[in-house]
Amino acid sequence: MSYQMPQQNRNIVHNQHNSYNPADLPMPSAKEQTMMWQQNSYLCDSGIQSGVVTQVPSLNGREDEEMDGEQLMFDLDQGFSQNITQDQIDDMNQQLSQTRSQRIRAAMFPETLDEGTEIPSTQFDPQQQTAVQRLAEPSQMLKHAVVNLINYQDDAELATRAIPELIKLLNDEDQVIVSQAATMVLQLSKKEASRHAIMNSPQVVAALVRAISKSNDLETTKGAVGTLHYLSHHRQGLLAIFKSGAITTLHNLLLHQDGSKMQVRLAGGLQKMVTLLQRNNVKFLAVVTDCLQILAYANQESKLIILASGGPNELVRIMRSYDYEKLLWSTSRVLKVLSVCSSNKPAIVECGGMQALANHLVSQSNRLVQNCLWTLRNLSDAATKVEGLEQLLSSLVQVLASTDVNVVTCAAGILSNLTCNNQRNKITVCQVGGVDALVRTIIGAGDREEITEPAVCALRHLTSRHTEAEHAQNSIRMNNGLWVIVKLLHPPSRWPLIKAVIGLIRNLALCSENHAPLREHGAILHLVRLLSKAYQDIERQRSSVATTGSQQACAYADGYLAKESHNRVLIRQQNVIPIFIRLLYNEIENIQRVAAGVLCELATDKEASEIIEQEGATAPLTELLHSRNEGVATYAAAVLFRMSEDKPQDYKKRLSIELTNSLSLRDENNLWANNDMGMGPDFQDMLVPDAYEGLYAQGPPSVHSSHGGRPFQQGYDALPIDSMQCLDINSPMAGAGPSCAPTSPYSMDMDVPEMGGAGELNFNLDNMPTPPTDNTNLAAWYDTDC
Repeated sequence: MSYQMPQQNRNIVHNQHNSYNPADLPMPSAKEQTMMWQQNSYLCDSGIQSGVVTQVPSLNGREDEEMDGEQLMFDLDQGFSQNITQDQIDDMNQQLSQTRSQRIRAAMFPETLDEGTEIPSTQFDPQQQTAVQRLAEPSQMLKHAVVNLINYQDDAELATRAIPELIKLLNDEDQVIVSQAATMVLQLSKKEASRHAIMNSPQVVAALVRAISKSNDLETTKGAVGTLHYLSHHRQGLLAIFKSGAITTLHNLLLHQDGSKMQVRLAGGLQKMVTLLQRNNVKFLAVVTDCLQILAYANQESKLIILASGGPNELVRIMRSYDYEKLLWSTSRVLKVLSVCSSNKPAIVECGGMQALANHLVSQSNRLVQNCLWTLRNLSDAATKVEGLEQLLSSLVQVLASTDVNVVTCAAGILSNLTCNNQRNKITVCQVGGVDALVRTIIGAGDREEITEPAVCALRHLTSRHTEAEHAQNSIRMNNGLWVIVKLLHPPSRWPLIKAVIGLIRNLALCSENHAPLREHGAILHLVRLLSKAYQDIERQRSSVATTGSQQACAYADGYLAKESHNRVLIRQQNVIPIFIRLLYNEIENIQRVAAGVLCELATDKEASEIIEQEGATAPLTELLHSRNEGVATYAAAVLFRMSEDKPQDYKKRLSIELTNSLSLRDENNLWANNDMGMGPDFQDMLVPDAYEGLYAQGPPSVHSSHGGRPFQQGYDALPIDSMQCLDINSPMAGAGPSCAPTSPYSMDMDVPEMGGAGELNFNLDNMPTPPTDNTNLAAWYDTDC
């Protein structure tokens, strides 16, 4: 629909355009102004009600120049479908005027309008807000702020009034009421005002903690834990939780609630707990350390987290700094768990763990002493080179007099490890009466191999390679210990103990005064028969690491004992010379060397020399002259020379030429360059007088591991005993897993690789111990996580 402005109005507009002085224009009446506004706006919104920006009129009332004299056409079809009457215009104006306050109220305070009230909109452009709408946004923000202040005050007052009643409900005997109260407190804790009110009430927090620890109801636990979670977001809340004893509650959860350990680990609880070790409240520290023990037990990842967080240093510091028994006991339990971890073990030793634990061996608390000993036992194989352990060694010797089997067992094991290849520790133990104490311990232990085996190993270390060794060898005899040591070769001794005893007898034979007592107690007969049976088993293709090692061990001991004339006669009478000759054909150079050494001693007697020759030893001995092993070649040459003492001069000349050629060939091939032959320094000792002592008394330690055997080496001492976390104290294979293959803790003498097991021996003087086939009877006393 088009509308053409009347000519009269156009003339008025034209006349207005021709005048530039607005003051000269006549002032129309109010009614005429309203009519003029209606005509010029064509019933459009003025902008006052809607805020729509309208075209600003010219100051002088003129229209644009291009509109001058033109017919103004307006298309009103979009807004109106029919002609608008003046009455309708008046009604619309009246409606807009009457609903102005309602539109403002609807924009700023919509909640004050009645439901169903329709407010006409003055917004024509959806993309552009009206003035009222733009003013409404800050008004709403102000309104919400005022409402929040009012509600905050209301929430705080409500929580303050409700707290006393909630405390009573949380402490109620009815678990249903406690559950509902915990849920209500949880809802209050979600609001900041009431949350602060709860934080300011220690009684509420304490009641929540008690509810967690006492109730088994899931909803109660959820409500209480959820509330503590909200409180923990504030520093004041953390303090309230701490003061309420929530750490103790966490301790109870770790003990009794399935899945709690994993959740604590995932939440970083271990790191937080290690940090808490720096506090000085002894009761609090006792709970924290016990939590650490629970989390670290049988969990390697937790042990490594404790190590990475600096746990060993803090734990050792606690052991040095406090005297509260519960704290020391719980801390020693954590150290015991960590001591079976190969990563934590050296860290504990390096920060002074051995010395710190040693300080408590004189404690009146038996449980503390036992934990310290078990921990020291686990650490001792990593502390063989640590200095400053004199106090510990002295305390251990004193502890051997205890009537507690576990205490004595651990003390003997620690002494065995700490005296391994450590001359300073050997001398210290000898000076404080360790030899006498160990002999008394072996006598009093009877058939308890968990005690006798480490004690024998310790004596074996103390009787070799240090300045007090000879004194130790004599002390054992003077303390009436030879008979009990020989008795340990009898049933029901197991293979690891037998090997340790043979090694000790070998060392005792270094002292000539021990030869006759050992012979009188039957040591030679036992050794010869053990050797004979071992050889028979090998011949019957039943050889094993155990039988091979046992025959080498027996030959070692026989070689020492053969230095005495009466012993040589007794050995010769046992008809074992053929066995030594056959051992010359063995592929293992150590066995060849031992057999040749024994024959060298026996050949000192003419009768034995003749038997050696009659049994066909000349051929293998001549072949061994060309051995790359210097020891083997040296002993072979010595036997041949002794065998040729009553031979014609021609025979001696041929033998001399053969030896000369052999030595020349070695020199040409540089086999013995730098007096080393590619062998260890122990072999070089055989070129000097009394080389037999050097052969057995020096050299690198033998190595035994629960992970399998290794080539033979020589020496008296052995590497310390490895920890075995999977085994429990005084229980056969408790907690053993597939990766925890048992091993004897003291089968480390004679350079014999570890056996596969430790079954009971069942033999008499004519029978050889049957090689063990199972692992069920190990003395699993040494390592535990408990």
